[in-house]
Amino acid sequence: MSVRTPDPNSGWLSDQELEEIRRRLPLLYVEAVPVRVDGLGQVTEVGVLLRVSPSGNMTRTIVSGRVMYGETLRDALFRHLEKDLGPMAFPQLPTSPIPFSVAEYFPLPGVSAFTDDRQHAVSLAYVIPVTGTCDPRQDALELTWMTPQEATSDAVHAEMEGGRGALLRAALASVGRLS
Repeated sequence: MSVRTPDPNSGWLSDQELEEIRRRLPLLYVEAVPVRVDGLGQVTEVGVLLRVSPSGNMTRTIVSGRVMYGETLRDALFRHLEKDLGPMAFPQLPTSPIPFSVAEYFPLPGVSAFTDDRQHAVSLAYVIPVTGTCDPRQDALELTWMTPQEATSDAVHAEMEGGRGALLRAALASVGRLS
């Protein structure tokens, strides 16, 4: 599979440009819940990232990132999975770009179940099986593999930022693994 890198002169924004755009327009994101599956395709484990938030708190999250100008959804998913899980994760991308859910993040709480104090964002969310070795990179401290029951516990839900605990539960419900 060839992954095209967007032209850095057309799709990448400076920090100042991104901040200005975030104040004026909703941005498109992709989110991925990495999973391990058995021979029948049943989810056996869910990967949850541990990160330090900008405020210094330890939080749990899933793979997430912007779709760049001129980039396909598949390329964006692959780029963010590789960025967060490492090049040996070997994600099994879906043949269809239809997400299990669309999450709309707002800067003010109460508008939806999802919040992001930086922006209004629309995110296409996917459950993505990975078959390789995951070695978190970038700002992820570790990837914790959990059973679906552990991943949907109230304790993990409380550690997730911006409503992603609800998104994780929806992901597992979409593959028949919500208990």
